[in-house]
Amino acid sequence: MEITFVKKILANGELCQKCNDVSNRLETDGVLPLINHIVIAEENDANSIGMKLAKQHQVERAPFFLVEDEAGKITIYDVYFKLKKELIEKGLLAATKSKV
Repeated sequence: MEITFVKKILANGELCQKCNDVSNRLETDGVLPLINHIVIAEENDANSIGMKLAKQHQVERAPFFLVEDEAGKITIYDVYFKLKKELIEKGLLAATKSKV
């Protein structure tokens, strides 16, 4: 399984707040070591890798994750908690209690 994390840099040059939040959760939840690639979607550059991936997979919001299984099938997650749930169900991540 290969996981690509796509996060967005806004037109003003800052990382989007939701992307920051998800990046922090990846680290806190122990998911970061499972991420194979991190790419950037730059609002000011339609040719950035992240923008090309978003267009190719018809994703309209960031952050998002592309998960490619062993057969080459790609599943898109635009909600971090759905990805996390999938990783727990596949036994790749231990279930933890969420902090509120």
